Amino acid sequence: MQEQKFADQGARAALDHLFSVTYEELRRLAATVQRGGAGQTLNPTALVNEAWLRLARAPELRAASRLHFKRIAARAMRQLLIEAARRREAGKRGGGALMVAFDEALDLPPATPAGFLALDESLDELARLNPRQAQIVESRYFGGLDVAETAELLEVSEATVHREWRVARAWLAAELRRAR
Repeated sequence: MQEQKFADQGARAALDHLFSVTYEELRRLAATVQRGGAGQTLNPTALVNEAWLRLARAPELRAASRLHFKRIAARAMRQLLIEAARRREAGKRGGGALMVAFDEALDLPPATPAGFLALDESLDELARLNPRQAQIVESRYFGGLDVAETAELLEVSEATVHREWRVARAWLAAELRRAR
């Protein structure tokens, strides 16, 4: 029992260390969230901190590597952004809307909460059709990973990441245009 407690403490210490060494990188990634008005609460620091709180509460969270941790953090930030967009849509409050600066490579304009929800739905559909392409989009867009890091994380070649990234971007763009 005591050995398990020490193992859990060691895993938590490793996770704390991963968070601290990736914090600035995650914050830069979260800076894609722009203030849409005075009432905006999801600034980059808040987004990263909320993601960390969510991750820290996960009882069995273990990150295999720095890249794996960034992918987990990206997923948490995506979920937080979706929840914020849903709250804004449900509240139908006027004023500033959550604005996300999409990667130019996706060829998408900044989104309103409704547009961001459409992206999430399209990404979920892509995950059903081609899970690896969805992982590539999530890793590159939400995780801020480059092609080499994405290839290493998914254990595929960089050529595969390039090819599937192009296909996934085209598919998402078509889905989002159709959804408008």
